[in-house]
Amino acid sequence: MNGVVVLDFWVSPFAMRVKIALEEKGVKYESRHEDDLLGNKSELLVKSNPVYKKVPVLVHGGKTVCESLNILSYVDDAWPQPPLLPLTPYERSVARFWADYVDKKLFEAGGKIWQGKGEAKEAGKKEFYEALKHLEGALGEKDYFGGDEFGFLDIAIIPLTSWFYAYEQFGEFKVEEESPKLSTWMKRCMQRNSVAKVLPDPTKVFEFVCMLRNMFGSE
Repeated sequence: MNGVVVLDFWVSPFAMRVKIALEEKGVKYESRHEDDLLGNKSELLVKSNPVYKKVPVLVHGGKTVCESLNILSYVDDAWPQPPLLPLTPYERSVARFWADYVDKKLFEAGGKIWQGKGEAKEAGKKEFYEALKHLEGALGEKDYFGGDEFGFLDIAIIPLTSWFYAYEQFGEFKVEEESPKLSTWMKRCMQRNSVAKVLPDPTKVFEFVCMLRNMFGSE
């Protein structure tokens, strides 16, 4: 594989990050579907990511790059224009801090909402609300997290929002009511072709999550 290939799973927000970044750069790529979240790992995936054995994996010129945030940095270095990361070292460090925060707090809290029951679900909702408020603080009055331009941190966060509808259904709340500023940012991002092209229908994600709940006995 000498071109650009993304080992992908349609509902993975982490794989969505990679595809949005490539779309923003104008890089042509091939998306190869993996049933990663369902445990059906191809030989190519295991060989390409022997440590974690999961998507996304970027294959560029026959070499593999793993882990979504690491891949975003690689994409920005390999195809410098337009830049995704901020220009100054401090601003880049801030973007990477919040991207790491999103993975550790927002996504994990969402998982507690759709997987949990009773007190566990309520604890997940509390953590999710807290994460939303922190992100609203980081966004401030800017159009995008990096300022006037859509960039690295926006790409890191926006795919996770495709799961928000599922969280809302199981948690019985509305993100727009809890976090109106972030909701406005989400709508602004969805107007970009790169995002609209990549993000799946939230109702399809919800159906997938329902299937997972049945598989894992969460019902």
